[in-house]
Amino acid sequence: MYSSRSSSSSFELSALGWDDSFAALFVEHAAAGLVPARVVRVDRGRCDTLTASGPVRADSAAVASPDPARSVCTGDWAALRPGQQPELVALLPRRGAITRASSDRTSHQQVLAANVDSVVIAVSLAAPLNAGRVERLLALAWDSGATPVVALTKADVADDPGTALAVVTALAPGVDIVTTSATTGAGLDVLSEVVTGTTVLLGPSGAGKSTLANALLGREHMGTSEVRAGDGKGRHTTVHRELLPLPGGGVLIDTPGLRGIGLQDAADGVELVFSEIEAYARDCTFRDCEHRSEPGCAVQEAVVDGRLDVGRLDRYRKLLRESERAAARGNARESSKGSRTKKAITRDLRATYRFRDRQR
Repeated sequence: MYSSRSSSSSFELSALGWDDSFAALFVEHAAAGLVPARVVRVDRGRCDTLTASGPVRADSAAVASPDPARSVCTGDWAALRPGQQPELVALLPRRGAITRASSDRTSHQQVLAANVDSVVIAVSLAAPLNAGRVERLLALAWDSGATPVVALTKADVADDPGTALAVVTALAPGVDIVTTSATTGAGLDVLSEVVTGTTVLLGPSGAGKSTLANALLGREHMGTSEVRAGDGKGRHTTVHRELLPLPGGGVLIDTPGLRGIGLQDAADGVELVFSEIEAYARDCTFRDCEHRSEPGCAVQEAVVDGRLDVGRLDRYRKLLRESERAAARGNARESSKGSRTKKAITRDLRATYRFRDRQR
């Protein structure tokens, strides 16, 4: 079992997220003389990593993949071959990953961060609240297996933070919500207590992610910029995903602002976000009820008597449809890939038989 070494530039691997389960997966790699490395940042063909002996920049061509869902990503644990030209030779199985539908609208998934324990969703109180975006980010977080936390940022410039807190509480059942201000320091100690292990920051540009990251890190590491007064939007001050050790242990992954948040095969996450709708649905007369005009629909009854907002029901349906369609595209791609493989094998066999026949 691999253990960290002590030196002036070393890291305790446990502070980076290493534990017994990862160590058990690494046994064969250790026997081959490889060392564990946590991926900090991914460039084209190379990665910045952290190892027990310190930072290492390594070649990552061996762990690249044409499928974005399988290629190396910030947060991955990898087996590194040390030496004059360090190289990542294998990725450990992921415990979970933050994924979204690829921005090119293909059936592929894009992995934003791997092996995440907590997801902090930054929601600016200085901009109009976008309920649909909050729900999408929550579904993304829940579906990864991580624990979401909503950080209401910029409370020092908010007109009515109490009202916003009530609205977000209704959007995020069972989720910790912390009202913060990086300017005054309010709520930052509470936020530090509720996030654990590997934490990723998600949210749109202008939500205050970089400012929040600097506050959690205790230093000015991320660049920040002003946002437009009209709509609260800002420039992308974070242009890449990067993993950074936190002062009290654990690591933080900051991400660029997300313009598009496409869901792919995230039905479990959607159901957790809209848990009250799922609870009402259990009382519907028909098990396959679509919650529209069916007799005995408990969901529609909740809408009629004011327990459920019709807008939230519409957003629930939309996210489920989007997730299911993306999953179907992914299944179709895998099926097509399998079909192409079978056809290639058949062609090769036929060519072999023709060659054999000519030799007789």
